[in-house]
Amino acid sequence: MPELRKIAGRHECLPLSDVHALLLSKYHEERLTALLIIVLKFGRGNEKEKGKIYHFYLKNTSYVNNWDLVDLSAAQIVGAYLFEREKSRLYCLAKSKMLWERRIAIVATFHFIKHGRMDETMKIARMLLRDEADLIHKAAGWMLREVGKRDLSVEENFLRKYSRIMPRTMLRYAIERFPETKRRSYLQK
Repeated sequence: MPELRKIAGRHECLPLSDVHALLLSKYHEERLTALLIIVLKFGRGNEKEKGKIYHFYLKNTSYVNNWDLVDLSAAQIVGAYLFEREKSRLYCLAKSKMLWERRIAIVATFHFIKHGRMDETMKIARMLLRDEADLIHKAAGWMLREVGKRDLSVEENFLRKYSRIMPRTMLRYAIERFPETKRRSYLQK
């Protein structure tokens, strides 16, 4: 990963058309490098460039097709772009038939969490309670845990309402840092 980050840094100025060709690669590492470049471009772009990158990303979600690809890009692009904007696209992603788009939706909220906003995370986690994919359970539990690091009462309110119906993996990830006795009490419910 450090080597890929260096490569991405050296090629940050590539036009999106060239990055797109890299994103279409059958090789995971090349797609990962493309996304690292896109994240760098987004971070340094002006509002117009950020909008272009956000739309480019959403048009190419079928190539953001592994948990690590989503996790290194969703919050930095989708979350950052939607932070001060209307969020309906996030909810459409959360309802998608495509696993990776659902993961993009919940992981994108990490950007909001880092800035003290928990509402979208809680709404999307609620939407994903009945999701069948373990990779979604892990991501939602991870985001719930991140919420708890910043505001434990918000996470615990969610857990009091939903811990009995949420997938075990989601629950385990959410309570991972709780003291042992509190963890056990949630797991025994």
